[in-house]
Amino acid sequence: MLHEFSYLAPRERNDLLQLLKKHAGQARLLAGGTDLLCEIRLGTDKPAFLLDVKHIPELQDIAWSERDGLSIGAAVTCLEIMRHPVIRKKFPLLAHAAGQIGSAQLRNRATIGGNLCTASPCADLGCSSLALGARVELASVRGTRVIPMKEFFTGVKQTQLQDDEIVQRVLYPPDAAGAAWGMEKLKRIKGHDLAVVSVAIARTAKWLRVGIGSCAPTPVVTADLAPPATVATVVAAARRVIAPIDDVRASREFRLFMVEEFIGRLMARLA
Repeated sequence: MLHEFSYLAPRERNDLLQLLKKHAGQARLLAGGTDLLCEIRLGTDKPAFLLDVKHIPELQDIAWSERDGLSIGAAVTCLEIMRHPVIRKKFPLLAHAAGQIGSAQLRNRATIGGNLCTASPCADLGCSSLALGARVELASVRGTRVIPMKEFFTGVKQTQLQDDEIVQRVLYPPDAAGAAWGMEKLKRIKGHDLAVVSVAIARTAKWLRVGIGSCAPTPVVTADLAPPATVATVVAAARRVIAPIDDVRASREFRLFMVEEFIGRLMARLA
């Protein structure tokens, strides 16, 4: 039997935050629902309240400025990110990563906020956003705070998000606009699948970063490297942040090998 819950659909940001405060610990946020609704059907999550965030204007916008960079509301879908002309032009790595998520039907529902809050080690938007130096803006009735994305993830499917907080938007710095980029994702099948290993590189004249997925409890990123960096230097930086394991999809040794292989391919492509 499907778990019973109360469905609420506030139209104002402040109303949403007040409801989240009132029902903290009992409520879950509903955006695309691509993970949450499956968990409810399976009985692995039993919230008393579902708070639909799709009607909050502040969570739906995409904005760009030369001074502040790119801002993406948490309820923006992967399909919108993949197709948005400004993102395609200035942050093509992000547009590409959004296009790697699931099927067309899934991308039409899944949101950037949901993908990041799920905090899966293989999150495609996590891997690419880390390489681009993204930050996460969190909001509650207590106020707003902004944290680097590399600090947002704290463990497997765990984040810094408190029970009374929402991810309001994801912020990408202006110095990452136009960065040279590359991304490789290994899957078990040719179709849509979770990453066995994923590597994303973003590079400007001042820095190079590597975001890596499925090789640690969370998506991880290297420290900023000064270009021109050698493949050996980048591989060494990657090894310092990853901690791959053996599981049903791949062995630890295979993941280590593929991280090095992908870095070599991407560095050659960016040379």
